[in-house]
Amino acid sequence: MPPVRPMLAKSAAAVPPGMLYEAKWDGFRAIVFRDGDEIELGSRSGKPLTRYFPEVVAALRERIPQRCVLDGEIVIARDGRLDFDALLERIHPADSRVRHLAEVTPASFVAFDLLALGDASLLDVPQRERREALVAALRGAGAPVHTAPATLDIETAKEWFGRFEGAGLDGVVAKPLDLPYRPNERVMVKVKHERTADCVLAGMRLHKSGPVVGSLLLGLYDADGRLQHVGVCASFPMRRREELMTELAPLRMDSVEGHPWQEWTSQEAQAEGRLPGGPSRWTGKKDLSWLPLRPERVVEVAYDHMQGDRFRHTAQFRRWRPDREPDGCTYAQLEEPVGYDLAEVLGA
Repeated sequence: MPPVRPMLAKSAAAVPPGMLYEAKWDGFRAIVFRDGDEIELGSRSGKPLTRYFPEVVAALRERIPQRCVLDGEIVIARDGRLDFDALLERIHPADSRVRHLAEVTPASFVAFDLLALGDASLLDVPQRERREALVAALRGAGAPVHTAPATLDIETAKEWFGRFEGAGLDGVVAKPLDLPYRPNERVMVKVKHERTADCVLAGMRLHKSGPVVGSLLLGLYDADGRLQHVGVCASFPMRRREELMTELAPLRMDSVEGHPWQEWTSQEAQAEGRLPGGPSRWTGKKDLSWLPLRPERVVEVAYDHMQGDRFRHTAQFRRWRPDREPDGCTYAQLEEPVGYDLAEVLGA
């Protein structure tokens, strides 16, 4: 019965040997609970996603066993690759909006584990056997319900790691073959792409614990010469947060006037470009206030991949680049993966 927290993965630098390998999907993790006509979609945090994906619920009702619990990912594809922004649009309070988007940008469900079938719990069953049971349970299910491609061959997994990125996938997950299902434990392994980019440091947010740096706001210049907000750099030790407050003090501006993001409170300006701190229903009551810094310093950060014109996840600090000029920090430096059609991934 819900809620069940999904099994998680810890990061590794390389694909480990001797495991079951799958592509790492970039969507909403979801646990599917079905008992007859009753279907519930549970999120990673345990909160229900059911009302936001009516077309997925309808498809599952037609294609999966009458009583089962599945672990997988809800994804939306546009032009042959995953589109995480389209997923975010679904988390909307208006049912009419959700149902409209369900028709315009329908979602799919990619299953990669089976937790229960009929009266049997499979949590203590080894991964290899759960995979076999999953394939058998969903044999012939058909789109938009898919069984995630998997392999035991490490060379194939390494090939997937490079080849599938063009379809919007962001790495490989490796699962020990004798691993039972362990909710909310990091017992799988994930290997993600990492690249670096030189960004303009243009602002900072304070840490929730007090007057120390919480995150650094990063910018890149677009083709029109506008500094766009592309993400944040965070995850500093507390001592380093304190040091950064002192180190960045000379760059602090008394006000936002004259800053490239001085119009960040304007909804019109938000619509025209990537600016920090603007109103958003996704962030709720989260404090998005920020302190402007003169955009004079360049920082090299590591990132896994882009979602549209921003970093998909929090970037990681690598080093300051005093040898670089801010106006040279443009989108042109970013590496683009070779395109790969998502339909070919699901057919792998």
